[in-house]
Amino acid sequence: MALTRRQFLKWAGATGVGAVVFNGCSVPDEEIRVQSPLELPEDLVTGRDNYYATVSPADGEGLLVRVMEGRAKKVEGNPDYPINGGKHGVRTEGLLQALYHPDRIAQPLTRIAPKVGPFRRMGWPEGLETLKATLEAAEPGSVLIVTPPLRGALAGVVRSFANAYGARAAGFEPIGQAPLRRAVADVFGQQALPDFDISRANYIISFGADFLGTWVAPTRFMRGYGEFRQGHRARGRLVQVETRMSPTAAVADEWVYVNPGTEGRLAMAMAYVIIEDGVPPGGTDRAYTGGGGLGQIADYRPGAVAGAVGLPVERIVELARAFADSSHSPALAIGGGSAGAYSNGAANLRAVYALNHLVGAANRPGGVIYNPAPEGDRVDSLSLREWKDELERMRSGEVKVALIKDANLLYGLPAELDAAGALGNVETVVSFSAFLDETAAAAAVILPGHTPLEEWGSDAPEPGPGYRTAGYQQPVVRRFRDTMAFGDVLLQMGAQLGLEGMPGATMREAVRAEARAAHKTGRGSVRAPTFEEFWKRALERGGWWDASAVARSTSPVRQVAKSVAAPAFFGDARRYPFHLVPFEANALGAGQLSHVPWLQSMPDPMTTVAWSSWVELNPQTAKRMDIAQQDVVLVEASNGRFIRAPVYLNPATPPDVAAVPFGQGHAQFTSFAAGRGANLFDILSSGEERDTGALAWAGTRVRITKTNRRAKLPSLEGPDPAVQLADQPIIYIQRSNGGSGAAH
Repeated sequence: MALTRRQFLKWAGATGVGAVVFNGCSVPDEEIRVQSPLELPEDLVTGRDNYYATVSPADGEGLLVRVMEGRAKKVEGNPDYPINGGKHGVRTEGLLQALYHPDRIAQPLTRIAPKVGPFRRMGWPEGLETLKATLEAAEPGSVLIVTPPLRGALAGVVRSFANAYGARAAGFEPIGQAPLRRAVADVFGQQALPDFDISRANYIISFGADFLGTWVAPTRFMRGYGEFRQGHRARGRLVQVETRMSPTAAVADEWVYVNPGTEGRLAMAMAYVIIEDGVPPGGTDRAYTGGGGLGQIADYRPGAVAGAVGLPVERIVELARAFADSSHSPALAIGGGSAGAYSNGAANLRAVYALNHLVGAANRPGGVIYNPAPEGDRVDSLSLREWKDELERMRSGEVKVALIKDANLLYGLPAELDAAGALGNVETVVSFSAFLDETAAAAAVILPGHTPLEEWGSDAPEPGPGYRTAGYQQPVVRRFRDTMAFGDVLLQMGAQLGLEGMPGATMREAVRAEARAAHKTGRGSVRAPTFEEFWKRALERGGWWDASAVARSTSPVRQVAKSVAAPAFFGDARRYPFHLVPFEANALGAGQLSHVPWLQSMPDPMTTVAWSSWVELNPQTAKRMDIAQQDVVLVEASNGRFIRAPVYLNPATPPDVAAVPFGQGHAQFTSFAAGRGANLFDILSSGEERDTGALAWAGTRVRITKTNRRAKLPSLEGPDPAVQLADQPIIYIQRSNGGSGAAH
């Protein structure tokens, strides 16, 4: 169909390179290879909208973005994308406000004087020339590239540049998943995180994983949970084992509180009961115990661990038999979150995931579904142990140049490590952030990048749906500020420095190179005789996936461990009597999204508090300490560091727990985040998880001191309904489906 001149003028844009999805996601007969224009003459405004398919690599979700007259108006889930199937999380809603944020860095900046003084504006030619001169003058081994964990085309560009130039690439995320990855590798022999087939399970026991709130892929898990609860079959049953009542615990049939760091011991005790009862399929019990039988794990019989775990023997036996009951099959055990955030985190998770072998849930419907091994390049997060080494290299002068993209080291590392002092010793810091966060504010040069709705990219989501999946990210609007995609900067630098092996001249070419490889397979969701036809259809659908490319291996059962060591807590229990239980804010994560006002105003699902930090305390504990609702308290760790925050009295908080959310306490990061609340990383101990060296972020002990101040919490719940229930005892009620749950 030929385009009329009027249609061409409506659709043509200066950067016209995208594919459009029309009218309810139907696929057009031909590709309109343009993007929605940013500005139109008034007489051409039609009031009609177009939808563009893209992905959000940070969340792994496929999206449709509604664009009208060149402006992105609304984000929706892509119903064709296998990860989220038309749903989307609250964090992807924030992409729109990030795009149009008033505090975005509008153009390249450089210091008037090296390392000091205010910034001055400069154009991209000067900015790129400055970067080129810096890289030409530096020893390649002294250059460090820091990014969040990356997958897909951008990971390939970063790895190619680092290898060709001789730099090192390091991933950084404040709360990593290293213990989870280690446990999956040890128990299942898999390199990729598995999918959890929640929709087809009949019984789920989750240890510390708030999978309906913030853990790993909550949008995908919530879709499965809807089928688990109200699909065309009997209603599934959920048991949540956790030290804090999270959103997942709140909707569970049973919330089981255990002492912090003992989740693995409970799982081992459950395994003991299951094996003793003779429930596992043939040979599994012998493989689980390494051939040693029950004697191999006798130290974890219920009577031996009940005191440490904090549960009666009868309760442990009840949980084990319910999980292994054939009438509940298929049953699924999930572990993560706080259960993996102690010094024994990986051991805890190994014990949890091994339960799936005992009930035949490994790589079976309704259980743990293996994903194929990751393809392409990756930039994985370094452990805290490795970041300590990198900070020492900065202090010693080994790192001369740091290229940092959206990795806020000065906010997301424990303050006792003094990341600011280490980074201050680096000769040249170049930031590619679109916003002035704490680390960007310490840079000598800022070359601002695009936001996700303005750039090309691809994603290999993790966890995948059980088969190979590739999402394609395309710009849905024209560039909104004088910015440049980080990948395009590296590709230009590679060309100017004469580096070999770069995957193209632009990020669009890098994505097309990945798509060519998918086209050559001749399989999958999109098949076409020519690559250009394949490219058009893949962009319209938001990606390509091959349901036949699965992980077919079924790893043998591995002996879990001869012991799950007791967790090491940082701080003397007598002087610091409270377990600090950090948790991710549903919208803000660990502080990466605090600059988005929509997400700041998102009420916490358990307390309805927004725009603030708070400390959750048990009302009876607070009463003994003469602390009332909204009193400001001092939360102090054994490293001498402290934060201040108002108290939220929550009857569901255990007596010796102080729960505090991540996400607030920024010194920079736009006017919507700076000076608001407290940064929990300021007081966390830099203790490590034993096996992986990851930050043991749930292992800090604190003491609480009342101040003479009060601060009204911005909450939507009304006149303190939780406090009104504070003096009522916790009892157990019988749920309508026959289960018991905690209630007040």
